[in-house]
Amino acid sequence: MPALLLPVLSPLVLALVGFALPGARRRPRVLLVGAALQVVTVAGLWIDRPRPAFAGWLALDPAGLLALSTVTAVFAAAAAYAQGYLAVHPERDNRVFVGSLLVLLAALSGVALAQHLGLLWVVIEITTLATAPLIYFKHDALSLEATWKYLMVCSLGIALALLGTFFLALASAGPGGPRTLLVPDLVAAGGALSRPWVRAAFVFLLTGYGTKMGLAPFHAWKPDAYGEAPGVLGALLAGGVTTAGFLAVARVTGVCQAAGEGTFARSALLGIGLFSMAVAAAFMVGQRDFKRLLAYSSVEQMGILAVGVGLGGAASAGAFFHMVNNGLGKGVLFLTAGNIHRAFGSKRTDQVRGAARRLPVSGPLFLIGFLAVTGSPPFGPFLSQLAILRGALEGGRTLVAAGFLVLLALIFVAMGTTVLRVVQGRPGTAGAEDEFRDAAWTAGAPLALLLAVLALGLWVPGGLRSLFEAAAASVGGAP
Repeated sequence: MPALLLPVLSPLVLALVGFALPGARRRPRVLLVGAALQVVTVAGLWIDRPRPAFAGWLALDPAGLLALSTVTAVFAAAAAYAQGYLAVHPERDNRVFVGSLLVLLAALSGVALAQHLGLLWVVIEITTLATAPLIYFKHDALSLEATWKYLMVCSLGIALALLGTFFLALASAGPGGPRTLLVPDLVAAGGALSRPWVRAAFVFLLTGYGTKMGLAPFHAWKPDAYGEAPGVLGALLAGGVTTAGFLAVARVTGVCQAAGEGTFARSALLGIGLFSMAVAAAFMVGQRDFKRLLAYSSVEQMGILAVGVGLGGAASAGAFFHMVNNGLGKGVLFLTAGNIHRAFGSKRTDQVRGAARRLPVSGPLFLIGFLAVTGSPPFGPFLSQLAILRGALEGGRTLVAAGFLVLLALIFVAMGTTVLRVVQGRPGTAGAEDEFRDAAWTAGAPLALLLAVLALGLWVPGGLRSLFEAAAASVGGAP
């Protein structure tokens, strides 16, 4: 069996175990087994890069390895967190929850490995189907509404992506075209692709996969889904599903670059990236629901990724670096936000005060996580955002750099206002769940992710830096 199948097959097998295993107490341990196997498997892939399998349909390129590693790290933290989270929800059947999380891991791994655009579309659709029952875990009216909105918006987006995939097939079917949807073959064909069809394909693919990323104006599912989903799922949505969407957009951008439509693709990414940051800033101002705040923060972060790839050059390497930092940093915020929500029984800032006093680990972690994801030194996002800004300045895009800085500053102030309201002060006596306190599983998982973000801000290994540059080269970036 090809080694590339292990990151997909092992979670699927364990998902079947999770669905079949009796006993709600033992079932969450399957998540720990799945996380451990995935960590070992991905570590093996770092040591010995396998050759492409199944006629090139599966392959591990630099961008895919970065995405796979990010998803694995976030899932490992989520699996540990789920042990404590599910223990305080004994009234809910966790069979579907455990099984669906493992199916989601398998699908996200498949996205990282898929080199055929048809296969890529299929596994991204599976992430949508696997996530829906997880959003509905609370089984109330709001979570049901969020689930349906997520399904409808993302299904529309994925349908547009399918249409874009068909257009790309037409682009490769002309005289001299490769007549295939394998990304390496499309890139190698370059000028043999029909440029009008490539341009049309990119519009639909950016719209479709941009919906999965949550780029504005395709982000309508995010506030409800992130607001109602359990914290463990929020971490995987913001650190895993959006990473998969970004990877898909990056692969298509590389095809456009090879076909001579790189300028068109980068201009579109740059425009939609800045627009996403502006929309996020507007909705963060005065935001009183701290989980919705994190949803708009995710919209902003996806905008930063789009800006990085849109600028091209060295900024593209910064975008892939930021993809990793965002996945880890968002894990910190969503897991700690889940703890705060549980402790106070509310997501509203008028009912949540003094989180640092009631939760002496999660409260400060929520504050530090905010500082990390907004690009404060010495955390990793500071370096990745600085790389994108430097790329803009070196490319002579002074206005873009100025707008980028202004939006980052506005978002820092708006987000900080809400976060400080949650963390500071004295906790009141209200809160249906005020007996909840920090525990090893629920506080240790976000702490581990925060240490990883800090480590990337203090030292970026040369091999990892080379991987960012190689990933950037695949979308036309020049290290």
